[in-house]
Amino acid sequence: MRSAYLSYAAKRFAQAVVVILLAYVFTFVVVSILPGDPITNVLRDPQNGFSEDQIKEIIAAQGLDRPIPIQLWASLSNFMTGDLGLSMRSNRPVTTLIAEVLPSTLILASAAFAIALLLAATIAYGTQFLPKRFGQGLLRGFPSLFLSVPNFVIGLVLIHIFGFQLGFFRVIAPDSFWATFFAAVALGIPISARITEVLIANLDNESEQEYAAVARSRGLGQMRLFAKHLLKPSSLPVITVIALAIGELLGGSLITETVFGRTGIGSLVQRSVSTQDLPVLQAVVSLAAVVFVLVNLIADLVYPLLDPRVKLIGGRKVRPTTADESSTNLSQAVTP
Repeated sequence: MRSAYLSYAAKRFAQAVVVILLAYVFTFVVVSILPGDPITNVLRDPQNGFSEDQIKEIIAAQGLDRPIPIQLWASLSNFMTGDLGLSMRSNRPVTTLIAEVLPSTLILASAAFAIALLLAATIAYGTQFLPKRFGQGLLRGFPSLFLSVPNFVIGLVLIHIFGFQLGFFRVIAPDSFWATFFAAVALGIPISARITEVLIANLDNESEQEYAAVARSRGLGQMRLFAKHLLKPSSLPVITVIALAIGELLGGSLITETVFGRTGIGSLVQRSVSTQDLPVLQAVVSLAAVVFVLVNLIADLVYPLLDPRVKLIGGRKVRPTTADESSTNLSQAVTP
């Protein structure tokens, strides 16, 4: 088992590295083939005050006068060593610019992720154990509702109600506790939808299995049945969905930060787009790809450790059959 897991982990890690490098190459190529020359256009902006000789010196110093393959190799080599280049507008290291705004985005994303998990678990529990007359059917419609409403609309509604009407926070203080909380709510609600859908579907399947009937016959209460027997096997498939939701979390945070006026990666991207600061844009896109790939890699590596029913054969992950799952859960249910 140990050798099979190590083989599986090595294979997945190699795939992740290849995907990250390809993402960076793709971003570089897209920027390079854009019509016109945004870099030269920025340098020739009269507001910057560069002379033609200075522009030529800057282009030569940055290696922008060399062939595209050589530029790509130099840029990729710097990226692998953590050097993301210099901002064309501020002439500051891109890593410094990102480090200044990254903590704010991480706080928002972490809070939104926690809210999304709490919402998903609460709604999923209610769909299993609340009587239909108390809204079980209504709860099952929440994920579709959450998906249909964009997070910026939710953010504007929250700002109007809790900011302007109730005065929980001031719009001019976007980093306050309540402003951060409601920004996280606006971001977390759409993220929770996919997690909730998958969790409800798996809970419905697990609750109909024989081991669940055995657990009920032993007199287990609803909460204990949910926490001890239904939640774990139902939440394992959710790990993959959570990993995919991280990408939505990063993209949604850019919009949410703009709506709530927060200083973060979103504001940095917005400024970079308006000023055509391509090194910053390329660095943000590449780092987003790195985060997305690493999160999915961690999910793939953790899954076999959490679920002993998963078999690793030749570096591949093989799920058990439904009968195998039922027999395993049944043995757990009858064990005192």
